[in-house]
Amino acid sequence: MRIVTAFCLFIGCFLHLHAADTVIYVSETNGEGVLKAVRAAREYRRRHTPSPFVFAPKAVSAQSAATIRLARGVYRFAEPLRLLPEDSNLSIVGEDGTVFSGGIPIVGWKQEGKCWVAEVPDFNGRPFEFRQLWVNGRKAVRARDVADFEQMNRIRWVDREHRTLWVPASAVRNGRFSLLGEKYAEMVLHEMWCVAVLRIKDIRISGDSAAVTFHDPESRVQFEHPWPSPMFNSAHNSPFYLTNSSVLLDEPGEWYHDIRQHKLYYYPLPDESLAASVVEVPALETLVEVTGTRDYRVSGIRFSNIAFSHSTWLRPSFEGHVPLQAGMYLTDAYRLRPKRDRAGNHKLDNQGWLGRAAAAVQVVNGDDIRFGHCQFTHLGGSGLDYVEGCAYGGVTDCAFTDIAMNGLVAGSFSPSALETHLPYRPSDAREICHHQQVGNCLFADVGNDDWGCVAIAAGYVNNISIEHNEIHDVPYTGISLGWGWNRDSVCMAGNRVHANLIYRYAGHMYDTAGIYTLGNQPGTEISENVVRDICRPTYVHDPNHWFYLYTDEGSSHITFRDNWTPSEKYLKNANGPGNRWINNGPQVDEHVRLKAGRLRNGI
Repeated sequence: MRIVTAFCLFIGCFLHLHAADTVIYVSETNGEGVLKAVRAAREYRRRHTPSPFVFAPKAVSAQSAATIRLARGVYRFAEPLRLLPEDSNLSIVGEDGTVFSGGIPIVGWKQEGKCWVAEVPDFNGRPFEFRQLWVNGRKAVRARDVADFEQMNRIRWVDREHRTLWVPASAVRNGRFSLLGEKYAEMVLHEMWCVAVLRIKDIRISGDSAAVTFHDPESRVQFEHPWPSPMFNSAHNSPFYLTNSSVLLDEPGEWYHDIRQHKLYYYPLPDESLAASVVEVPALETLVEVTGTRDYRVSGIRFSNIAFSHSTWLRPSFEGHVPLQAGMYLTDAYRLRPKRDRAGNHKLDNQGWLGRAAAAVQVVNGDDIRFGHCQFTHLGGSGLDYVEGCAYGGVTDCAFTDIAMNGLVAGSFSPSALETHLPYRPSDAREICHHQQVGNCLFADVGNDDWGCVAIAAGYVNNISIEHNEIHDVPYTGISLGWGWNRDSVCMAGNRVHANLIYRYAGHMYDTAGIYTLGNQPGTEISENVVRDICRPTYVHDPNHWFYLYTDEGSSHITFRDNWTPSEKYLKNANGPGNRWINNGPQVDEHVRLKAGRLRNGI
């Protein structure tokens, strides 16, 4: 690690000596080298700040800039890189091929029969679990009962009173396998616009059916919450697949982790040898945390030319996963009887409180935190999350690919203690994410574990700009903007969704759109986007319930202008006042189609 600095003298009434731009070169390609560099920059500037240094926002914003330049290589982290207000005005720049990884390489493979087997090492001195595995940069399949999702079995009946799902007996015991007595198996259940991950507790065969029960807490939440609901006694009963059992390891490209024996099994693809392969499993949930407080904010952080890879999210392994929408999981939920009156809104039939998945990079109370020419890839949670209290900044010219959950998340999706249908109007406006930019980015193969996730999930935000992005091959919605399911006045306003190209969306879920909105958003404009090429899985709950544009409950004061779609297949569900629809559909000028999506020269 080398530190190169320049000094400036300012002579006036007082003599001030401080560091000008500080450059730190890091060639030690591991996470500790980056941590050392961040601390070196922090301490160098602290020593050259006029004494006594009183920590205050103005002092932080006035401190000199510093740049950390990283040599090409994989920087493996044993803990998240934490950037604090004292690290403001810092740029971290990688050479081509710079990777921040939360993964562990698996080596020492031996062939045993049809599979290759390796010991799983400890992480930080302890055994660990994981839900993803990558072989030579390709995401492998966690062992499951079907190779083709079109062949998923369907549930037969839901017994809410006894918290039981009834399924065909052949789905859990047949000539290929039996899950009876297997530990740690999971059911992934399709529910309209979400999937639930349910850890199987017991299976009981009764004739040609099987009663499946699940562990708590997800069992309680799953059978008490009304929306989204599994479908039964219908033309399209909810499909499901089973995963995470050694007896399901029967197709090339699949893997299974025996957590008791600390062994990893992989069924290779034809002509694939793990002796010469690079195999990664994720150990960290979050790689980078940028964290300030409402009063002492972190500002002016820049990340450039870095790939953030190999993160995990383990809550489903310990508590299951029962989402409400866009991957936001329910911590408590139940049906209301009688329904609750809400002034100006339709009556409410349910209550819900939410949590959100970990992301590879998380920002809290940060101003002007920017990512440019970065990759968010091979991730087990979400990609990038501006959690709360973030102003300005954003991402440009980045790629979000192979992500288990949401690609980019911004703003609150109701605080954990606020019932999610109540209007969010924080008395301290600094809680709200605002004036951020998501521009010229690629989102593809996002939500590949949690099919109810989206490419860009923006909740309670204002003045966000989502412009000239390309979104394709996603399981549900492309861009989701807003939250709350009510038309009350909240903190959303002035958002802009412009000239995005969205195609091959809704790969697994319906009740969807290329662009979807919720809530009252005065001054918001959605313009000159191109939405086309809906996917058509046969197992969705309603094959006609998909849309190009979709204003859902409470959507108010939003203008839709000059959006090109192959037809005017739009849904306006329980909207509030003030929405304007101006010249949307196949008649929109050809130049809109040609200009949408990423710009060749960036923005």
